[in-house]
Amino acid sequence: MSFQAYLDNIHAKTGMTPEAFKAAAEEKGLLAPALTAAQFIAWLKLDYDLGRGHAMAVYTVFKAKGWVVGAKPRS
Repeated sequence: MSFQAYLDNIHAKTGMTPEAFKAAAEEKGLLAPALTAAQFIAWLKLDYDLGRGHAMAVYTVFKAKGWVVGAKPRS
């Protein structure tokens, strides 16, 4: 499965884009320097019933865009 297919499946399941997840994370106060990947994954599992693979795809987008504090954006 391609990375884009993961994102497409997440959107089909939740109706949310990475930008919508960012807004939800900000609203919950999750985007703090102490946020770990494990906490992020647990949040997506609890609130959106996403499995580890799909949650990691969302986390990868957050890292790539520099939305996760302390993570360096990809160039």
